[in-house]
Amino acid sequence: MSKIEKISSDLENLRIKLNILIAEKKDLLDPEIIIASQMLDSALNRYHKVIIEKMKK
Repeated sequence: MSKIEKISSDLENLRIKLNILIAEKKDLLDPEIIIASQMLDSALNRYHKVIIEKMKK
């Protein structure tokens, strides 16, 4: 599995987890939702960085 595929898989899993938490908690300011959102943001930033590096090659 390439680095891009791994991060892409992680993104999908984090997105699903966030959606489930939002459906369960209903409060977007719930600490669990904030943490899950931050984890997704971090993974998106990693994905973007890898894509940019790949485009430079």
